[in-house]
Amino acid sequence: MRISELSRVTGVPAPTIKYYVREGLLPPGERTSRNQARYGEDHVRRIKLVRALVEVGGLSIATARDVLAKVDAPEHDMLTAVGKAQFAMSTPPQRQDGDERDWARATERVDDLVERRGWRSVPTNPARGTLASVLVALERLGQQDKLDLLDVYAEAAERVVAAEIEVLLRRPDVDSMAEGLVVWTALGDVVLSALRRIAQENAATPRLAGVPARDTDGEDGGGRRDGEGQEDGEPAPGA
Repeated sequence: MRISELSRVTGVPAPTIKYYVREGLLPPGERTSRNQARYGEDHVRRIKLVRALVEVGGLSIATARDVLAKVDAPEHDMLTAVGKAQFAMSTPPQRQDGDERDWARATERVDDLVERRGWRSVPTNPARGTLASVLVALERLGQQDKLDLLDVYAEAAERVVAAEIEVLLRRPDVDSMAEGLVVWTALGDVVLSALRRIAQENAATPRLAGVPARDTDGEDGGGRRDGEGQEDGEPAPGA
């Protein structure tokens, strides 16, 4: 098919397709003349993959290019290829000045979690640094009670990933498995975030409906100012 048909099939404008080719996200078509090229179903599939990673998964063009290059590169085994792709999708955290003690404490907590769960995880996995940076932020915000939920999060992650791997292993070939793992890593983060927000709304509605809002300008949760509604001369409660 020509680029005009590729554009029609994928819903992606021809200039965008050419941009994908220039950026290394999409292999060039087979040249049929000086100004014409032929594209196939592999190009259709790759464009859909690029759009999913960039538009839904939120990856930058540079990151998507790096991830796809890792998947496409010949490796001794699929685990190596997808491991490199996963690392490429993880953004190394930016440390702030003067946070070495906080960072060391958070890193130790992450290492303890990994060891306690019996996870196989190399210290260079950027996700470990990302988690440590979150723990540093929670500590600084005085949200230490959130740290007690780390194992709850870890258990949920274990269950999701175990189910994903089981489904992935049913795929017919290695290429399909590698593509699936990359897509699920990028889009799975979006799925989990969306589901968590929906579940949060469901759980919070009955539990928080009766909790009064914080006082504003001396008003209590019912919108009444201190002492308001008392008879003249009657002291306010607690007076």
